[in-house]
Amino acid sequence: MSRLFPLVFSIAGVTCAGIAMVIALVLGQDTVPQLLSWIAGGTLAGLGASWVIARKLAEA
Repeated sequence: MSRLFPLVFSIAGVTCAGIAMVIALVLGQDTVPQLLSWIAGGTLAGLGASWVIARKLAEA
């Protein structure tokens, strides 16, 4: 699983960060600090999702 996690995170982390950025822009939060906090939150969500996905794939 140690090799699988970075591969999954490279996809899921960027995707979740991008989704969070789009949500922030739709909500009208378009200053740099607000965008960075949304992107950081999305990256953390991607981190958790990647961990779960990598664990499930390693079990299969």
